[in-house]
Amino acid sequence: MESRMRKLVYYVGVSLDGYIAGPDGEWDFYPVGDDLMAYMNTQFPEVVPAHVRAAIGLEADPVRYDTLIMGRGTYEPALDLGIASPYSPLRQYVVSTTLGAVDHPDVEVVSEDPVALVRRLKAEDGRDIYLAGGGRLAAALLPEIDEMILKLYPVVAGAGVPVFAGGFRPTLFTLTGSRTFTGGTMVLNYDRA
Repeated sequence: MESRMRKLVYYVGVSLDGYIAGPDGEWDFYPVGDDLMAYMNTQFPEVVPAHVRAAIGLEADPVRYDTLIMGRGTYEPALDLGIASPYSPLRQYVVSTTLGAVDHPDVEVVSEDPVALVRRLKAEDGRDIYLAGGGRLAAALLPEIDEMILKLYPVVAGAGVPVFAGGFRPTLFTLTGSRTFTGGTMVLNYDRA
């Protein structure tokens, strides 16, 4: 296998008005059709939380990622359910200055600068790194995001967690692919320009 630099990939669902979740972390308002679910389960089974994979009988080895980085807001709903490692078997990094250590070998809570963490991870051998969110972490990591895969849902949220929650920082990306699913959801692939 040829060696290449690992990429940081922001793979996220987003409403037409730019929100990845509602004001209280809701995401159940996204209309996910069977064809979109089949596509996600085939292309990126490792981004389906482990407890959901178990519930739907999805047995698949990771396809693209071996490492995940997320903020506390993305991690906490799993922790509230008693799930310490929501994305096993991936190595999971939770960026938080307020969350204590988690007792699971796959999960590390890091309070360091997320940009330094990602640069360190990119220098290691391995598959690409999945940026799971949320919006503040994505904004902090914008200089390091190499690719975005946006699931654009045909719904307006009105309020919530923005896809990027940070300062004004125009950053160009190039559309490299698009696919439309039943009900009008589109999956848009972008590479850093």
